[in-house]
This record gives sequence, C-alpha cells and structure tokens, in this order.
Amino acid sequence: MNAKNESGGNIYRPYMMRVVDIRDEAPGVRTLRLEFLDEAQAAAFRFEAGQFGLYSIFGEGECAFCIASPPTRRGYIECTFREAGRVTRALMRVEIGETIGFRGPYGNVFPVDEWRGRNLLFVAGGIALPPMRCVIWNCLDRREEFGDVTIVYGARTVDDLVYKHELKEWAERPDVNLITTVDPGGETPDWRGKVGFVPTVLDQAGVSPDNAVAVVCGPPIMIKFTIPVLEKAGFAPQNIYTTLENRMKCGLGKCGRCNVGAVYVCKEGPVFRLDELRALPDEY
Repeated sequence: MNAKNESGGNIYRPYMMRVVDIRDEAPGVRTLRLEFLDEAQAAAFRFEAGQFGLYSIFGEGECAFCIASPPTRRGYIECTFREAGRVTRALMRVEIGETIGFRGPYGNVFPVDEWRGRNLLFVAGGIALPPMRCVIWNCLDRREEFGDVTIVYGARTVDDLVYKHELKEWAERPDVNLITTVDPGGETPDWRGKVGFVPTVLDQAGVSPDNAVAVVCGPPIMIKFTIPVLEKAGFAPQNIYTTLENRMKCGLGKCGRCNVGAVYVCKEGPVFRLDELRALPDEY
C-alpha cells in the first residue's frame, strides 16, 4: 500500500509541508495541521486510514507517527504527538507558517471497505487515540455505510484525554455511542464519564460481537487486558484489529528496527488482526 512519492521520485525525499494550525490536546500533546507547499503534490497525494509517515525537523531528525486525520478530508494532513525526545521537542517549537518535512504514506491500512454493513467498536487508551481518530472519522464521514458505532476511550486523568472538542462532538451525535473513562483518582469534581480502567469499563458495557469488528489501540498493558474482554464477549481473532507503531523508524523496511521474525511492522503493518499477531514470535 505504500504510495508513490511524487516529490521527485526519491522515496527518501520528504514533501515540504507548511504548518497551518496548532492545537494543544493535553499536557505535552500537540496536533499539527500540515498543508503541501506544492499544489500539484497536494492534488496527487492519497493515503488510507491506518497508514503513517515520517515527520522531520531540519537539523534535528525525523520520527514516525500515524496520519491522524482521515483520508475523506483532502488538502491537509494532521499528526498528533507527545513530547518525548529530540525530534518531538523540536516539533513542539514550530510555529504556524513554518515548514517541516513529511514522507509517506507507508504501511498497510484498516480494511474499511470490508467493514461496510457491520457494527464498529473502537477501544482506545491515552495518546493512542490519534491512529484511532483517523479511522473513526473515516467511518463517520461515510456513516451511512456502517451499523452501530461504539467508541470506548480512556486516559489516566481528565486532563490527559486528547481531542476533547471532538469527544464532545461524538458524545452529542445520536448515531455514536461514546463511553469515556479515566483511571481511579484521575477524575475531577465535574467529571460525568466513567471511572475505571478501559478493560473493566469495556467489560461492563456488554458489547456485542454480532456482525461487529473491534479496533484496539493503546498502551501494551491496556491491549493485553482488553483482548481477553473482547474474546470473552465473543469476538473472533479475525475481527479484532490493532496497530503496532512503537518500534518503527525508517518506514521502508531497511533499518531492521521493527522486524519481528520475518515481518517488518512498517511494511506488513502497522495494522494487524489478532490472529496475525498471534502468528508472530513472542519477542514482540
């Protein structure tokens, strides 16, 4: 699914992108909206939900994030990241109007077209909502093609919830069932959502596997305890999807950092079904 890079035929050469909007989502978490400097490149660019890119700051380096905006919204892309190292600190310093690099899209995709007519369950934790956001909006922008849509999202504290403005929008939609939760002790006096860990809240929600697919993104510990809840509810492994992104670096299967056995996460992934994950060596 890797798209051609139209910035001169060199797969390592990034597109030049202008920062046109900046939003602070949570402490240390920021979203950048990027537009192509070259209008022809903007018109030719295509990607699908689940793919990622490499975002670069000149003189600092580059790092891999998902594309957090949906492919149904053309003319720009967005990335959401947590300040954690040299490149993300540099990304935190950029201002509107500045230019950064982007190369991609890379990786495989969520099979959204195959989900037509099915019920959708999205389960996310903390900073893992950005890759989920892309596919959620992809499906909501094509809402008539799907059945019930349920979103279960949690974070450590109320402040740590990202995309608060969009959570409010989803909560107000009659065609979306949104369940938000924070860890015990992370609530505030005015919090009206659930209090509890995501797997527990998901178990209490009594979700149905009938004609449904589930997408799970979150910290490894959250995924570890969420998968048994889904299987207990009756979800088959081939109907459970997740993404693996924490070890990707080059995006092209060259550096070897993300390989698990014979699989390169940046090429065969980052989207995997549970049955595919279970075929990988235990090292992941």
